[in-house]
Amino acid sequence: MPLTPLTTRPSFEENPKLSKAAHNLSTLLGAIEKKNIPEPTEAKLNEIMAGVNNFPGPDPELLKQIKSAQAAILKLVENELGLVAKNHYQLQWLALGMATFGVPLGVVFGLSLGNMAFIGIGLPIGMAIGIAFGSSKDKQAEEQGKQLDWAAK
Repeated sequence: MPLTPLTTRPSFEENPKLSKAAHNLSTLLGAIEKKNIPEPTEAKLNEIMAGVNNFPGPDPELLKQIKSAQAAILKLVENELGLVAKNHYQLQWLALGMATFGVPLGVVFGLSLGNMAFIGIGLPIGMAIGIAFGSSKDKQAEEQGKQLDWAAK
């Protein structure tokens, strides 16, 4: 059973934000179709897409609906199949690296130098550690075939 595509609307051409969101969702569905996914997951994805395609509201509400559908699809595919978008782990670990490594390192620098103004030095260090760790996890996901050929734009 193929995935239900996003139904085009005239407002997609008029509203650039809506057009971009629709393009992102369509390319995400295309990337998911390239993977071999089980029918129960396809049925859930089609159910999400039916909600978007049958949405009767105005453009701003449709934009919210498309973005929430994209997030729901990504979450479903990640939880059920272990598939992630490109740079998923890199973006996730960027923030985690800053919080788990950067702040403590900044506190250590600040305390050791006797000036807590140096607490900010740890943030870019933690960011670099997080990006490096996330990139390695992304590479690992790609090698295992668990990465979609899609990146959020």
